[in-house]
Amino acid sequence: MTELFTGTGIAHCIMLYAVVIAIGLFLGRYKFKGVSLGSTWILFVGIVFSHFGLRVDPGTLAFVKDFGLILFVFTIGLQVGPGFFTSFKKGGVKLNLLALTMVALTVFVTIGLNAVTGGDLKVMTGVMSGAVTNTPGLGAAQQALSAEESSLLASAYAVAYPLGVIAVIVLIIFAKSIFKIDLAREKAALEAEEGGSEGARRMHCEVENPAIFGLKIKDVISKQEDEKYVISRLMRGREIIVPGPDTVLMQGDKLLIVTNPSMVDAIRIIFGKEIPMHLTDWDKLGDAVVTRRLAITRSSLTGKHLKDLNIRANYGVTITRVVRAGVELVARPNLILEMGDGLQVVGTESAIGDVAKLVGNRPQSLTKPNLVPIFFGIAVGVIFGSIPLAIPGIPSAVKLGLAGGPLIIAILLGHFGPKFKITTYTTLSANMMVREIGISLFMASVGLGAGESFVASIVNGGYMWIIYGLIITSIPIIIIMLLSRLVLKLNFYQLCGLVAGASTNPASLAFSQEMYGTDYPSVNYATVYPLTMFLRVLAAQVLVMLAL
Repeated sequence: MTELFTGTGIAHCIMLYAVVIAIGLFLGRYKFKGVSLGSTWILFVGIVFSHFGLRVDPGTLAFVKDFGLILFVFTIGLQVGPGFFTSFKKGGVKLNLLALTMVALTVFVTIGLNAVTGGDLKVMTGVMSGAVTNTPGLGAAQQALSAEESSLLASAYAVAYPLGVIAVIVLIIFAKSIFKIDLAREKAALEAEEGGSEGARRMHCEVENPAIFGLKIKDVISKQEDEKYVISRLMRGREIIVPGPDTVLMQGDKLLIVTNPSMVDAIRIIFGKEIPMHLTDWDKLGDAVVTRRLAITRSSLTGKHLKDLNIRANYGVTITRVVRAGVELVARPNLILEMGDGLQVVGTESAIGDVAKLVGNRPQSLTKPNLVPIFFGIAVGVIFGSIPLAIPGIPSAVKLGLAGGPLIIAILLGHFGPKFKITTYTTLSANMMVREIGISLFMASVGLGAGESFVASIVNGGYMWIIYGLIITSIPIIIIMLLSRLVLKLNFYQLCGLVAGASTNPASLAFSQEMYGTDYPSVNYATVYPLTMFLRVLAAQVLVMLAL
């Protein structure tokens, strides 16, 4: 029984991880002035436990830390993959230029700080790796050094790492306060900028525009960009019908329209004023017309465009919305379908029954995750991250590592998987479960690894490494925040993702999502993380080379 608390066996490791994570998550429930560090408490609990002698085997610690990080970044990649390239086209180049600037500022601050203090640039490289929470950078730097110098770098890294994590979170909190951020307004602005890809809105309009009296719906819609709205139902007198492209619009017709939030004003101009109605009003008069949600469970439909199903032409049923991962999307013809999508349809019972057979509509089959693509993707990601990339002038090859490789492969799987009929569907709850387990294991490992030398390093002069680390962490982030928000007018959620990704700091991303209740930062995190990881590793090697 004593071995369970003082030993290094498997039971001891499992118990220690479980207790550290449980206590950390429990403390994360409490807020101070509305602010909570959430799961970041796990890091502090791990440091305390490790300081008082409760530790795990170094080999086990390294495995759990890397495996937890892989689970975290891989599930993020799968989630943001479908919208990643669209996001990159809209602002990815700008975000990556900002990330590159932040990496360059970090290097300049490190070199300048070393020149001012007259220290050892090799040790300062270890401080820099900890300050930006970049383990692969530390490993790359250690490859060119002796065992004694590598150990010194690791100590500097361990001392700077915990506050490197916390500093980013604190700066995000300060940014929200200093910039007077209205989260609801920021979210609405981001949704409008995305052109409705993040949501759908139902509205009721009465046809009052003389310019469209007597026109067919297809003639009205064809004049608009990208068919950003769907007319779900039409009420004429006491008759309710499911309109088709050839339905003629008459004065006084009442329309139930599903559209992007950004198109609301335009639709009011096209059709007429918005009128007060409820969805139940359509049910009272139209017994023959019903609305249902059908689940796509037939894997052969993965990768097909919505228009390829010809549901309106073949069945007389209208698809008004597509629900994906809890988000309602407008049913655009070119929308690529994925396993697990929910189709909101309007039509007769018999016609909807035929559509249900077409798409599968067996929700119970979705409860079983498709694990083969996930584990195969992790394997490919680890291989990809381990490929050495030779760069002229750099003594050792650069690798994307166990975080960058799996993240890139997960993004590619999430985006291209449906096109190649690869089913990567997991329920939102399953994705969140794996993600939270991953980040919890990662932060517990960092805490348990840093706690042993944390206090001793501080007492023996290492406290200056903490100060240096805070300077290296803070100055580049503050400059980038001011530039991004005041000059480039970046959205706050984009700013959170940029800072977390450019700092290679998954804990700050987890904090942003948990504290501000949205996954918007994930897309921007994934947009800048791969390039940033590569540059951070390269920067560490360049600094060590300059010090030799």
